[in-house]
Amino acid sequence: QLQLVESGGGLVQPGGSLRLSCAASGFTFNSYVIGWFRQAPGKEREAVSCISRGGSSTNYADSVKGRFTISRDNAKNTVYLQMNSLKPEDTAVYYCAAVGLTTVQAMCAYKRADSWGKGTLVTVSS
Repeated sequence: QLQLVESGGGLVQPGGSLRLSCAASGFTFNSYVIGWFRQAPGKEREAVSCISRGGSSTNYADSVKGRFTISRDNAKNTVYLQMNSLKPEDTAVYYCAAVGLTTVQAMCAYKRADSWGKGTLVTVSS
């Protein structure tokens, strides 16, 4: 059974940093594209960043380019999202997702996923 568990969320001041983790189990991790998505109150879920099976290809939303970095450690079945220079508008529940038969670009563009985690809340506020 494909499972994803996010961690690392919390309250941070504007300009601060957080690192989110997504631990996977129940499937062949390096066969799946992994993505981070977020949903703010009253808004639709949006793609933040996606990473290819081997980690060589990534995709970022324009709003986070230069501030967020996605990475994965296939030996640990874990994907990370390093978030720097956080802004209040980054406040949202952050979800990770996994999908087998698609590209990095398609996963982020169409929010394709075979499985979703339950999310971790990130609050950016002074």
